[in-house]
Amino acid sequence: MTRKHQPKQASPEVYERIYKMFMAPVSAFDCGAKCGEHNGGAPICCSTDVAIPIVDKHEWNLLQSRTDLWHEFEIKDKATEKELSDLHEDCRAIECKGARFCERENRSVSCRTFPFFPYITRERDFIGMSVFWTFEDRCWVQSHLQIVNLRFIDEFVAAYELLFDHDMDEFDANKEHSANMRRTFTRWKRPIPLLGRDGRCYKVMPETHEVVPARFAEFGKWGYYEKDLPAEPAANWADLDPQALKGLADTIGAKAPAK
Repeated sequence: MTRKHQPKQASPEVYERIYKMFMAPVSAFDCGAKCGEHNGGAPICCSTDVAIPIVDKHEWNLLQSRTDLWHEFEIKDKATEKELSDLHEDCRAIECKGARFCERENRSVSCRTFPFFPYITRERDFIGMSVFWTFEDRCWVQSHLQIVNLRFIDEFVAAYELLFDHDMDEFDANKEHSANMRRTFTRWKRPIPLLGRDGRCYKVMPETHEVVPARFAEFGKWGYYEKDLPAEPAANWADLDPQALKGLADTIGAKAPAK
């Protein structure tokens, strides 16, 4: 049975503002080329076999008015039907023509943000962004968080601040997703990676909810990327959070600042 929610409140105009303010790429290079090596050449975030974009009806109306890039996703098996069974009644599962035909200005919010979601504490504070952990074995970025650009973080935060101002159901959904992450990582006995609103690297201790400074090397590498050498970090980490780079310098050829 479909769960009832409050109607989605963000208008097409709100999403148009988000699209204008949130154009920054995750990294300074095409990270999709990394995961595409293991997905038939297509980035996993551009493949509905891996991740299905979800939009609300207002964002869908905007996309339909701007481009023919998108169409509604066709459910082809019982597993996908079950995956989408609890979808908000105001939301749509959609699919694009593929990465080769990408129109960056017409990407959905879920495309622009992948593989991150807004992390919200038990006290209802939006403190930064964490990862959709179910993709960690396939998403190259999740094994190399040091490549994330500060501009991406800034625009991510601004976009979600605007969206949350207009759609409290979206806020609550991400709050629940954050709580689910804490439960999962408590079972796994792992810290939660967090890229803070201030452009610094943190970890959330899931059992205690404590948020403390962290180093990227603490989060490990997963799946296809377990044996990767660390990727070259974005410049903002050396400028804003040099301690986060400790443990990476010996293998990337860049000297981390001394204490």
